[in-house]
Amino acid sequence: MRATFLVIATAALCGAFPAYAAAETHEDHTSFSVNAGSLAFAEAPALPTLSAVTLNGEAQTTYTTMTSFKVRDATGSGSGWHVSVSGHEGAGLRPKFTQYCPEAACGTIGYVAGGSELPANSLKLNSTGASFEPATNAPSLECASGCYIDTGNETANKIVSAAEHKGMGLYKAKGWGAESLQLSTPAELTTLPAHEVYRVDVLWTLSSGP
Repeated sequence: MRATFLVIATAALCGAFPAYAAAETHEDHTSFSVNAGSLAFAEAPALPTLSAVTLNGEAQTTYTTMTSFKVRDATGSGSGWHVSVSGHEGAGLRPKFTQYCPEAACGTIGYVAGGSELPANSLKLNSTGASFEPATNAPSLECASGCYIDTGNETANKIVSAAEHKGMGLYKAKGWGAESLQLSTPAELTTLPAHEVYRVDVLWTLSSGP
């Protein structure tokens, strides 16, 4: 009887631990493609109205704060980019500060034929203190020593440069100082009739490559 009991007990114990089934695996994969976006101003540079000049018989320098702007590099190329600026000329445009009538009260809206003008390179941009957000892999501001904006027929000035593999994504140029725009006017600056102003047209260009 004792031998029979041991056989039964052993059989019951073995039944409590069933044999493990072999694991099943299945190899899988996925992928995605990339479509290039564009290089563009998300918020284009826009010069503010400059501070008024009150004549005092001497050459003067007046200051205004530059506005922020944004660049979006969604090309995925990592080739870098740059922003340049120059005076813009063409029909109804002037690359230098020129006498301008902005409203019908002056007679005719537009630049005054034979009107007074300032020399080229009267307006300078200084980037000291400004920066890009985010700071990681950000472009470089190129005008710590000043860059002229109203360059007339001269070569455009580069104000921002993103090296290869930098500036990819959305970047905002911000934090411009109170003296970031510097206007130089001569002692013999001509006063203008009521409603008229000195105005200049500039061209901001965003291009691929540092």
